[in-house]
Amino acid sequence: MTHLYRAAGLVAAALALSACDQLRSGSGASSTTLQDRTLGLGLSTQQTVNVPFTGSWRVTDFPSWLSVSQQAGTGAVTFTLRADRQSVTPLGADQPTLSGVIKVSWTSGESKAAQSGTAAWTVSAQQFELSGRAAQPAQVSGADLVTSSRLAAQSTVAAPARGVIVKYRAGVQAQAAGGTNRAVTLGAQRLAGAGLTVTRRAAVGERSAALDVQDVPAALAALRADPNVEYAVPNVILRAQAGTAQPVTPTDQFAPLQWAYPLLGYGAVWRDMEAGAYTKAVTVAVVDSGVRFDHPDLQGQLWQPGEGPLDVLTDVNNGDGDGADPDPTDPATPGRTGGSHGTHVSGIIAARWGTNSGVCAGCSPSGVVGATYKANVKVLPVRVIDASGSATSEDVALGIRYAAGLPVVIGGTTYRTPHAAQVINLSLGGAVSADEARPMCEAIADARTAGALVIAAAGNGYGTVPYYPAACDGAVSVASVTLSGASAPMHSPFSNVYPQVQLAAPGGADPYSGAKFNGGTFNGAAFPDMILSTSWDYGKNAPNYEAEVGTSQASPQVAALAALLLSKGVTTGADDTLKRLRDTATDLGTAGRDEQFGFGMINAAAALNAPAVSSGFGLRVQSSRGLSFQPKLDSTGAFRAYLGDGTYRVTAGADTNGNGVYGESGEASDERSAALTEATPKVDLGTLTPR
Repeated sequence: MTHLYRAAGLVAAALALSACDQLRSGSGASSTTLQDRTLGLGLSTQQTVNVPFTGSWRVTDFPSWLSVSQQAGTGAVTFTLRADRQSVTPLGADQPTLSGVIKVSWTSGESKAAQSGTAAWTVSAQQFELSGRAAQPAQVSGADLVTSSRLAAQSTVAAPARGVIVKYRAGVQAQAAGGTNRAVTLGAQRLAGAGLTVTRRAAVGERSAALDVQDVPAALAALRADPNVEYAVPNVILRAQAGTAQPVTPTDQFAPLQWAYPLLGYGAVWRDMEAGAYTKAVTVAVVDSGVRFDHPDLQGQLWQPGEGPLDVLTDVNNGDGDGADPDPTDPATPGRTGGSHGTHVSGIIAARWGTNSGVCAGCSPSGVVGATYKANVKVLPVRVIDASGSATSEDVALGIRYAAGLPVVIGGTTYRTPHAAQVINLSLGGAVSADEARPMCEAIADARTAGALVIAAAGNGYGTVPYYPAACDGAVSVASVTLSGASAPMHSPFSNVYPQVQLAAPGGADPYSGAKFNGGTFNGAAFPDMILSTSWDYGKNAPNYEAEVGTSQASPQVAALAALLLSKGVTTGADDTLKRLRDTATDLGTAGRDEQFGFGMINAAAALNAPAVSSGFGLRVQSSRGLSFQPKLDSTGAFRAYLGDGTYRVTAGADTNGNGVYGESGEASDERSAALTEATPKVDLGTLTPR
């Protein structure tokens, strides 16, 4: 399974300081004591320390942004420091210098003459600089728009221009030979004579034409110099007025804690859904631990026992003791206290909105919400994980084929669901070999042939080992992102990084990290950046709501969006659905597809062509390591970010879906990249003007 592996703590990043100067004692002679001293790394990423000493020594403490090659020895204190500035760069990137203390305990001399102590070596390192300016689209004045006295007093209009529109005076012949609009011909000739390239030309009226050019001011000057021109104006770009539509905000009790939906632009999607376009029936199979059909927040959202769900487990010790059957209830077993994984995953996709019916004593009257809201989407539970949290590749393969509508034979009985899934979610997996995963990979291939899109969790191994079945050809491997406090989210440290990763979605942050950027509170305390959904309290045998983190929670976010694309009719099958998910994803980390985020974080608002619900403007800064920063913009839009060495992408842009991430797919943006190194410690990106 892909439950979050809770390590004792996040691994302290310790990356790089380049071989440079060495730190030596002033005299070069050996000493029987170690003194306090300072070490300035400057812009170096690596520094060798070599302090003459007679005795034994041990490094007992050092800053988290440094690694020390050797931490104990006898004789001269010799080690190499490597600095990882990026790992401790603050969110605002406003700290020009890093500093810290290395403590070295030492002992010298023999028996009664022995001396000992601790030396404090203060280390500082200069940060690199990335600067520029984020400018909103240029203001076009009324004087630029028109030249006639009747219109010259018009007010300022904030709009960029694609080209120009020119109108000739009434005395100019309207049509050229062959019926060609004379204004088109005259305007194009005039601009060509001025050395300007016209990339598109079209008639607007009897005496007017639209001409696309790159240099609008030069084109206007050339046309206005012609006495036959009545007026020449920019062909301004007008946009749907952001903010005219209001995002839909659910009122369910715990919805304010479900930060993943706003991050993906669901406020705009749910507004779009109010119009009733999501009518095509779609089934999402949750191949998992089964589900609690009696959870009040899932009533009406699941295919019920006898309507197509299946428990494929035949082992009498599988928890319910009745073998394979049409009832994949996640069962209670003696001593079981954990929650229901399949119920949690199902709720992310389809938890119902509004007041629940048959609410138990002490239970929330409304609980949480799922992504699919009013869409014609139902979940098909298929149980392949037993009550202990384990699944065999055999059972997973059976579950995948069954979910896709293919017949499977279990214990001599043939099963086939009447509700074949167009989308299959696999929030499970492990670090098995590609050869060992072949039965699951072949099942996924069969499911794709049958028309199902298979979404799978990339794994929570904190490493680079591919997890299967997510790494199978034909599966869509989903990594996890979490909130960073900056405009752009960041890679969840536990989420596996490997070439087969295709997409990313919110899976949360390790609760031990202390990250609480979502702004929600529960019982008066800040709520951690975890994914809240439906679950089951087996100790009380009652429904509850549980916060979990992992790629298990990221995968159903993608499955839900895939289902909505099909339900609205934006896409019609697995291939075009996957393409749409990729094409509209928010590219994070390294530009283009990478092993941390794949093609990027899914963007529900862009994928579903949801209406604009906000009109924000701002900046996001991302590193190729998956980290995000938020330098401040001054009153002119200028910024200066103090960062560690590395490659960064800076995007200035609009935010029209209300998620606070600027310049995503479908939003005006301007992006630049820069590499900060010892050789290039300062980079000015110039002015970024979104278009």
